[in-house]
Amino acid sequence: MKLLEQLFRVPYVNSESGFDISPDGQKIAFSWNLNGNWDIYITSVKGKWDTEKITNGEGGKFHPCWSPDGKTLAYALDKNGNESYHIHLFKMDVREDVDISSGITYPLQPHYDWSPDGTRIIYLTIEDGFYGVYSYSIPDGRNDHLCSFDQPLRDIVWSPDGYLLAIEEETAGSDSSIILFDMVSGKKNPLSINEKILNAKNPNWVPDGSKLLFSSDELGFHNIGIFDIVTGKVEWQSDEGTEDTQPVWSPSKNQIAYVQNSGSIANLMIKDLGDILSSQKIGKGVFYSPKYLPGGNEICVIYEDPRHPPDLWLYSLNEGTFSQLTNSMPEELKSYKFVIPDEITYPSHGGVNVPALLYRPHKNLKDIEKNRPAIVNIHGGPDWLYQFIWNPFMSYLSSKGWTVLAPNYRGSTGYGREWQIASRYRMGEVDTDDVIAGAEFLIREKFSHPSRIIVTGRSHGGYLTMMCLIKQPDLWAGGSAVVPFLNLFNAHEESRQDLKHWNIENFGDPVENHDRWVEGSPYYFLDRIKVPVQLISSAHDVRCPASDAIASHKKLQELGLPSELIVFPDEGHELMRIENIVESYKSQMKYFNKVLKE
Repeated sequence: MKLLEQLFRVPYVNSESGFDISPDGQKIAFSWNLNGNWDIYITSVKGKWDTEKITNGEGGKFHPCWSPDGKTLAYALDKNGNESYHIHLFKMDVREDVDISSGITYPLQPHYDWSPDGTRIIYLTIEDGFYGVYSYSIPDGRNDHLCSFDQPLRDIVWSPDGYLLAIEEETAGSDSSIILFDMVSGKKNPLSINEKILNAKNPNWVPDGSKLLFSSDELGFHNIGIFDIVTGKVEWQSDEGTEDTQPVWSPSKNQIAYVQNSGSIANLMIKDLGDILSSQKIGKGVFYSPKYLPGGNEICVIYEDPRHPPDLWLYSLNEGTFSQLTNSMPEELKSYKFVIPDEITYPSHGGVNVPALLYRPHKNLKDIEKNRPAIVNIHGGPDWLYQFIWNPFMSYLSSKGWTVLAPNYRGSTGYGREWQIASRYRMGEVDTDDVIAGAEFLIREKFSHPSRIIVTGRSHGGYLTMMCLIKQPDLWAGGSAVVPFLNLFNAHEESRQDLKHWNIENFGDPVENHDRWVEGSPYYFLDRIKVPVQLISSAHDVRCPASDAIASHKKLQELGLPSELIVFPDEGHELMRIENIVESYKSQMKYFNKVLKE
């Protein structure tokens, strides 16, 4: 357990909240849990490991964003994990931290942007019956309502000329559209081709504001498009059967950079428009959020792989080399032999092949041919996927003799639109089938057998964990569901309105599809389970309420079935405190060993 605790105390740069480069190109602000709490740090672009923590206090601090003059840094604060963010301004010269949203009673999203002149900040709200876009005036503290939407909002960026807002709006299923809001006329115009609204995301303006970069799966996979503001025409920049996202335009060249996902690998792509496309890599891993420095000769990215936690790296276009800006890996773990998974596929029901990562037991262990304990580890989302990322738990398990299978079941991203939408209105069905087929693969290939396989997952993966236990109760030795939703009706009732929208778009309306919601709720079929269950939840979770786990634990006990319940009283859907993260994984490891009597 000592090694496991060491591994989960390894800090990392938050890849989801990104980072921002100061206007003069000298500093980078980012979210890092170096001391066990998510705080905002600033590092020098040129000075190796020269970092400064600028925030303090409880809660997670995310999404840093520099003002145009570089004198103020905005960031989002999640005080207790309930995802009701506060927007703070940190004034660099006087080291003053101000909460500009202290008087706002409704939830805010962690997405906002500065006006080009630096006098205002636009932000997104979740209000009763609608989703708002507001402008906060820096000089006088006034909040002005700009426009409203009927569906949840995911992102917003201000055009360089200050006249347009590019707003990403959630639509059907997990889709989204980009709406151009005219600040003068108040008109909303969605990105479209021949009057067909595009499923699009990742809006990013060209420096002169004449065009908008975006990513869309209009052609089957997410490709990079350029939308001309004047003509309304779209030019596609990629069409390679890969998932291309997160585009950004060079400030000094006719060039773009973006992330290209090819299965479980994500490389940094650089394209001179109308000319050369190049792929850059550090190893077999994943890049996030490329951003050019002001001169256009360097690109900052976040990179991770199974041997390296997410860190900031700088790529020099002139030299063609990467340099590491942050160093999260402790010195004592740099020589540890992290297991690198194999990228495989296996057959599932319906004649499909499921992509997955397979962590094989360490080759130095004795009796390698014998049936060993195995874990089927299910990712959440479901619009996410397992890649070659930093996941010390799976590497640790395989180094101790466990086989770990991480399936990218139907509904996962990364394999085109058809694969991603395959589970819409069929969640708990085809995705569960794919996970079950993964366990059958392990048995068939003699990696393990039913008395030695545990299924686990978090969020949607926790939900599928319980669906697997009720659909194929004889296939498993046990199940550990982390922050799961288990009763669709209860979870929906307790959810915030933006999350209710997602529920209906993916499971159907609860009234019109009542029987489907019952069948998709593990809570109503707990009597089918035959093995010990572990449930881990958080009291402030707005996505998968702890009440689901508590009620299921009680019902399992009433049925006389072994059940273990852990509820973190001070956390939300994503555990933020390092002590709780360590305790969660240690509890899972103890449960695994107890079930299999290891």
